Amino acid sequence: MDKKILVIDDEQPTLNMFRLLLAAYGYETLFATNGAEGVEVFERERPGIVLTDIKMPVMDGIEALRRIKELDPHAEVIVITGHGEVDLAIRALNLDATDYINKPVQRQALNQALSRAEARIAIARSKTPEVEVAEEDGTAVLRIRGSVTARSEPYLDRAMARARSLDKPVVVFEFDENASTNGAGLALLTRLLQEARDNGLRVCIRGLSGNFRKVFDEVGISRLVQPCGAGPGD
Repeated sequence: MDKKILVIDDEQPTLNMFRLLLAAYGYETLFATNGAEGVEVFERERPGIVLTDIKMPVMDGIEALRRIKELDPHAEVIVITGHGEVDLAIRALNLDATDYINKPVQRQALNQALSRAEARIAIARSKTPEVEVAEEDGTAVLRIRGSVTARSEPYLDRAMARARSLDKPVVVFEFDENASTNGAGLALLTRLLQEARDNGLRVCIRGLSGNFRKVFDEVGISRLVQPCGAGPGD
């Protein structure tokens, strides 16, 4: 796996912190102090993972994200937001960011975000199915890995059809701990959950990371599901 990573942030103490931590994790780390510089470094070096602050001079992280995704739609871009700025995180997800962490950056949150990014890169490079359907204790379970995007639509549609064919009263969307979604994926999940509810199915979600639970709450997806009971992430 490519261990090259780009950090874009205008605060020197933050860059120093990332320099120490990422070196310890074995990454070759590239740095930029604004979005414009970050886009130039990305175009030249093509790192697999990018960490970018949102609020910066010259070019903010949202515009840098947009341009980086134009250069490489598969880049894992993790945005750094202020605490509680879920609206900015959703805006970034709508531009295909794959994850977000809050400032001040905590080591555990960074570890988790990097682990999720590396796992998604590995899934994308493998032939492992991103959606599987299983029966479990009287329920139909959709096991979701990797990133839910517009590209996931045919796979999730087929999985939902398979789940309905099992004739179970409950459908569980079980997200792998490394799963993420962008704006198109949020719209896709909303449609599938609404259709399931309209068809009289009880739908619940489990395994979702805390970050994406906040996003699901903010965009209204959580209102379309019911509690799963005990399980990962519940």
